[in-house]
Amino acid sequence: MAAGKPGSQQKDSAASAAHLKSVILGTAGHIDHGKSSLVKALTGTDPDRLKEEKERGITIDLGFANLSYPDQNLLVGIVDVPGHERLIKNMLAGAGGIDILLLVIAADEGIMPQSREHLAICELLRIKTGLVVITKADLVDNDWLQLVTEDAKKFVQGTFLEEAEIVPVSSKSGLNLDLLKQKIAGLAASVRPKLVKGIFRLPIDRVFTLKGFGTVVTGTALSGTIGIDEPVEILPSGIRSKVRGLQTHGSGVEQAYAGQRIGLNLQGVERELLNRGDVVVTPDRFSPTYAIDARLEMLADAPPVKSRSRVHFYSGTSETVARIIIYGGDEIRAGETCFCQFRLENPVVGLSGDRYIIRRFSPLETIGGGEILDPHPVRRKKNMGTEDLELFEKGSLADRIAALIKRSRFQGYSILQIEGWFNAELPEIASTIDRLVGKGSVTRNRGRLFHAESIEAFRGELKDILNKYHRDNPLKSGMPKEELKTGLLPESHGGDSIFDLVSFMDDIVLDKDLVRLKDFSVSLSSSGQGTRDRIISILTKSEFQPPLKSELAAELGINEKELGDMLRLLSSEGQLSRINDSMYITSVQHAKMMELLKGFYAKKPEMLVAEFRDLLATSRKYSIPFLEYLDSNRITLRVGDVRKFMLK
Repeated sequence: MAAGKPGSQQKDSAASAAHLKSVILGTAGHIDHGKSSLVKALTGTDPDRLKEEKERGITIDLGFANLSYPDQNLLVGIVDVPGHERLIKNMLAGAGGIDILLLVIAADEGIMPQSREHLAICELLRIKTGLVVITKADLVDNDWLQLVTEDAKKFVQGTFLEEAEIVPVSSKSGLNLDLLKQKIAGLAASVRPKLVKGIFRLPIDRVFTLKGFGTVVTGTALSGTIGIDEPVEILPSGIRSKVRGLQTHGSGVEQAYAGQRIGLNLQGVERELLNRGDVVVTPDRFSPTYAIDARLEMLADAPPVKSRSRVHFYSGTSETVARIIIYGGDEIRAGETCFCQFRLENPVVGLSGDRYIIRRFSPLETIGGGEILDPHPVRRKKNMGTEDLELFEKGSLADRIAALIKRSRFQGYSILQIEGWFNAELPEIASTIDRLVGKGSVTRNRGRLFHAESIEAFRGELKDILNKYHRDNPLKSGMPKEELKTGLLPESHGGDSIFDLVSFMDDIVLDKDLVRLKDFSVSLSSSGQGTRDRIISILTKSEFQPPLKSELAAELGINEKELGDMLRLLSSEGQLSRINDSMYITSVQHAKMMELLKGFYAKKPEMLVAEFRDLLATSRKYSIPFLEYLDSNRITLRVGDVRKFMLK
């Protein structure tokens, strides 16, 4: 994309942009095989934009151009990649969004090393269609051209280009350029559109500044749509911004779509904070990851790779070093496949279904690639199988979503988390979740999704914990939620929403902040009944000078924990009133205290501590805790040294 000043050209309407089909064509091939010259001949745009490229006559970084078919309402964005073996990382940064490949082979040189490596990379990235172009056809005779063509046919056998047409061209003479344009249009018309209804995601391949406009980033949108003034997030840094201006293929627009080359003018973001490899996304959907579970396919000529070896890992436009952990073995050889985990030195943004490439740590050479299956893998124990990865690889979207939700156990998954996990369109994800809920496989609760088997497991664990709690605490009406949550969900991110699931369980009751089994009720033994009667008797006789809890426990000959449970039970039954944790009075005495207060305040508006002490015929030791109780319950209000009555 040749990004000019945002908004400098006439802006297309969102409607017309939506009907214009946009696809991405990428070049591939050995250095000096004429890729950039071919792009210039086809489009009139020189993709070599750097001064050094023009001086040296080689492509160093990604170049961009457009091929327009107005009569077919079709626009082909072209990404021209460097062919030098030392610039493969730049080639990989441009290859991720390619729909159509132009494999370029020079007639005067034939198949060369980077022809092979570039084709292997495109094969691993699962590019589905393309053309083989024999350039510099004007430099050789027909017999030699025929030999190179036959070599090209053999070269692409067994690849996605096996049935591709081979077109000889000359960028200088114009031989077959119009024919090549027609072939490109034919392939572009049949390309399956990218996920326009997915979440917006654009891996950045270029960052620059424009005077008067600020920071601009470009890339190929892999999914979703984006419009001017919409909020965006740049990952992995988490920078928040807003779209100040938009361009697609050199034209200013109000809205841009998946499958287009897009330039975004970002508001309030410094150029130095952004890099190739960052990703512009819809906010609050994606989480960068330091570990990825994947299917790895090794190239046929790759050297063996041992588990725990370091490799270079490429996804989207990002590159990082990773340590590979091979599941089920210590080594993987040429042509083999396996499940593995990549532990990344720098975070990346990946979805289940994305493709990736790996290269040797040293010397640098492409050795394999594959599909990301689990962008946020669980800690895998030695005896844990890979059935979950097999399902993520081959299962339906419903199977994969259900498996992910089930794995969350009691925490559940939010719909936003699932949207940022799978490479699929949002309506498809939503309808799949609706079907799972309709079948009873999944329960939706306060925006979180729980698997039916997880709910059943939760019920079982909950009943076991409550049974034990009721046995150990026969005088308590139930187990506090916070205590239960600490035991069940030490790392929960679901908050209290998990307890809403109790409403689906007819044998468990949630009563305010307590959880209990439905058939549980506090029951006292004969000795317990006797203790209960003695407590009420002692507190009745002591009137407004009750013994403290420690004193009462000593008088009863029981420990303070047992007494505390009994006091809480009597309070819940309305027999006692709690003044503080160490002091209780009977409910009859509490009612008497309230009548005495009403009688006093009927005659005077204010009361001193000494007057309250005399009113209850008690001492300061007890009157102060009673007054603090009355203040905290807003029965009285302390103003300096006096109390006012708050009840009317």
